[in-house]
Amino acid sequence: MGQSNSGFSEAGLRRLRGVLERHVESGKVPGLVALVGRGGQTHVEALGTMRHDGGAPMRRDTIFRMASTSKPVAMAAAMVLLDECRLRLDDLVEQWLPELADRQVLKRIDSPLDDTVPARRPITVRDLLTSTFGLGMDMTALGTPIMGAIFEQGLTPDLPEPMPGPDEWIRRLGTLPLMYQPGERWQYQISHDVLSVLVARVTGQPFETFLRERVLDPLGMKDTGFHVPADKIDRFPTLYAPDPQSGEFHVWDEAEDGRWSKPPAFQGSGGGLVSTVDDYHAYFQMLLNGGTHAGERILSRPAVDLMTTNRLTPEQNAARTAMATDNVHLSFGQGQHGGWGFGMAVRTYRGDYAPIGQFGWDGGSGTSTYADPHHQLTGLLLTQVGMTVPNAAHLIHDFWTTLYQAIDN
Repeated sequence: MGQSNSGFSEAGLRRLRGVLERHVESGKVPGLVALVGRGGQTHVEALGTMRHDGGAPMRRDTIFRMASTSKPVAMAAAMVLLDECRLRLDDLVEQWLPELADRQVLKRIDSPLDDTVPARRPITVRDLLTSTFGLGMDMTALGTPIMGAIFEQGLTPDLPEPMPGPDEWIRRLGTLPLMYQPGERWQYQISHDVLSVLVARVTGQPFETFLRERVLDPLGMKDTGFHVPADKIDRFPTLYAPDPQSGEFHVWDEAEDGRWSKPPAFQGSGGGLVSTVDDYHAYFQMLLNGGTHAGERILSRPAVDLMTTNRLTPEQNAARTAMATDNVHLSFGQGQHGGWGFGMAVRTYRGDYAPIGQFGWDGGSGTSTYADPHHQLTGLLLTQVGMTVPNAAHLIHDFWTTLYQAIDN
């Protein structure tokens, strides 16, 4: 078998390209850009087009909506503050976020919003970092008063109206009771956006400004941010959300005059970033390097260890496990990793081709970004097809299945 200088076999990389081509040629995924890195070398495939009906070809520097894969990168801003002792894990967040003081907690998940008991304790920084502060996006609770209120208040991304500015957003959040006691169970999404407000208030800077100064610029992540400037909009594809019944392509967001064509009111670390494969490779390689990039330290090694190892107790993780296994028919198999660190999934059992210890996350816009300490490997797969249908998820699964077979040693 021919050996590549990238730590992957030549035959394995050819087979990987063939699998990616098959998905694009099916017409279900208009285009993609994939990067695999190992041993200081990278291999990139850019296939298909920017629109499902043709248009410009995908390129290595195509800029994608990262959706929930924003979480691992944006988390680094909070970790910088932990490293500098400007935040501590068990600090009470109410000293910066008074809107979250004196919480009430629903007696049951389906209780009316005024059927509450006092929180047993205040919310801490640790609760936010582990997504256990008491509120989150619970797809198993759709139709309950609290989920209805979260949508009505505009507290989540991807609604027809964009989220309000950070002060108004946290004010609205503070009018709601918690779903669960602080620290009780893992819940998705909202804690990351609370962290955006927390970092801004601790630093006295807009969230993106601090993230850029301390993380993005030192890593050379020049195409990463919360919107796409006009001079780069030609590198930004249309985003689609295919109809779940018919598979027909519906435009979710256009490039020009779309949601990312101008700076947002809310710089949400839960899902607002745009980026490229090379930018994200620099970030995940920094994590594999224990926090350094080109000889410069971005994060301490202990901070990286905290982010990339499981931080949840079995009790906290029960809801996440149930979400992954009981709703596999809705998630198309995504999310079955076992553990959760700070801002990302961590594999705690061998459930597929990836080994224990792999860390990263997937995004609802058809993105997948992981690193593997055991093989010193990074893998990034970016598309423009939302997870309303299984097409992007199937592509992601096939990418990782084929990539692990291509490892040369």
